[in-house]
Amino acid sequence: MLGMMMQRPLLISDILTYAAEAHGRSEIISVRCEGDLHRQSYRETAARAAQLAHALKAEGVDMGDRIATLAWNGHRHVELYYAVSGIGAVIHTINPRLSPEQLLYIIGHAEDKLLFVDLTFVPLIEAVKDHLPEGLRFVIMTDRAHMPDTSLDVLCYEEMLEAQPKQIDWPEFDENTAAGLCYTSGTTGHPKGALYSHRSTVLHALYVSLIMGAGYPPESKILPVVPQFHVNAWGLPYAAPLMGHSLVMPGPALDGPSLFKLMDSEKVFSAWGVPTVWQGLSAEIKAQGRIPEGFSELVVGGSAAPRAMIEAFEKQGVDVQHAWGMTEMSPIGTHGKMPQWVKDEDFKTQVDRKSQQGRRMFGVDLKIVGEDGTRQPHDGEAAGELFVRGNAIVSGYFNNEEASRAAMDAEGWFGTGDIATIDEHGFLNIQDRAKDLVKSGGEWISSIDLENLAMAHPAIATAAVIAMPHPKWDERPVLVAVAEGEETPSLEELHAHMEGEFAKWQLPDDVIWVEEMPLTATGKISKLTLRKTFEDYVLPELR
Repeated sequence: MLGMMMQRPLLISDILTYAAEAHGRSEIISVRCEGDLHRQSYRETAARAAQLAHALKAEGVDMGDRIATLAWNGHRHVELYYAVSGIGAVIHTINPRLSPEQLLYIIGHAEDKLLFVDLTFVPLIEAVKDHLPEGLRFVIMTDRAHMPDTSLDVLCYEEMLEAQPKQIDWPEFDENTAAGLCYTSGTTGHPKGALYSHRSTVLHALYVSLIMGAGYPPESKILPVVPQFHVNAWGLPYAAPLMGHSLVMPGPALDGPSLFKLMDSEKVFSAWGVPTVWQGLSAEIKAQGRIPEGFSELVVGGSAAPRAMIEAFEKQGVDVQHAWGMTEMSPIGTHGKMPQWVKDEDFKTQVDRKSQQGRRMFGVDLKIVGEDGTRQPHDGEAAGELFVRGNAIVSGYFNNEEASRAAMDAEGWFGTGDIATIDEHGFLNIQDRAKDLVKSGGEWISSIDLENLAMAHPAIATAAVIAMPHPKWDERPVLVAVAEGEETPSLEELHAHMEGEFAKWQLPDDVIWVEEMPLTATGKISKLTLRKTFEDYVLPELR
């Protein structure tokens, strides 16, 4: 017997309509490429999104058309999120940090119809314009006064909106209609497209809202340092309006001093981003001798946060919350909000928990599968590959049947490629990417654990562990490190620092000092690049 309830589609446009009506005074505050700080309410955002939707239809945009963006976090980018999906088209956010080859591939693979470009990225498009698909049109995201001299045939964003109505009756359609397209990066082969639906996006926004919950003061300000081109800024442009929280958008100013100044002046409550960004902010906090006014929560994800970083922020009164997820998961899968019994523990125990990846978000199921294919218990000891399923997790990749088949298991779960444990309290501990584990003498060594301990050394700014081939042991770990200052400790000194936490056989066989780490397009350390850079390296004992 079925329930007797109305059937209403879950549509992204309803989020903005609700925010304009229920939280109309909350704002999007944007550092813009033009150099100013712009403010507009959700009520004004809804009106501008309506104008943009009318303009898109005037340009011939139809249901299912892919509309691409090369843009920083800002109010115009948010307007595109809602206007494009609101009329049944697909917003395709492109990461400008991709290589030209990857950029051209995904534009062609997505078959984009329009490309909206922030001022910063006009030269990037000019450099590849001769290789772009015919018929692709460009819109510069600025006003007429700031339009650049360019060889591209372009439209002006603000002129598109002029004279368009500020109201719209958003169309209704199937909630499973495609709404967003994000491509993976940092993998071998071509990037793969995760195609989100209205239903998955709205549900993910609701799930993220549950994480915020009662812990956020009313009308708090949230700073997404994680880019909108990186999995929709982890869903914040959808979740924050639902909760009535203002979005503080940093635009292109992502260095530590700029972030500190913006957070301090706007009294940002919560900031979200990857560890590499927080290293810059941490350095500025040290220089200033204080944290930004109002700063209370830091959400970190994308890669494992160093324990030393967590401790530093926690000691200054900032609640660090580790999150984990993937592009294929919309992206958040777990969150690090701590239950009261953890908050009542001593500081070391709290940091131990915060160094893990938290517990699953509602709507996300997790399972651990061993090397023999059997499901492992959630006892905190048994490790295996992490598989996920849920309403906001892909069932395959856009126009890529081979990758789709390889991604899913026989039960319909998505294989993450992460090696993990889950304990009896539901806490997830990502031990490593399967491809980044070091297998020495038949035993696994976690590169993440070694890296975290190395970065606790005061002379090390950042570090990565990669596996090097060995004729007897199969693989041995090598530490690649960037120095904090002039001092570069010897391998023996680093071993002394690590002893007690690791068995002797688990310690790195060598340390390689580099000036800087190669980063992926999403700001993570690129171990793929490190392995290629040091492919001819020979371990000391084999020289």
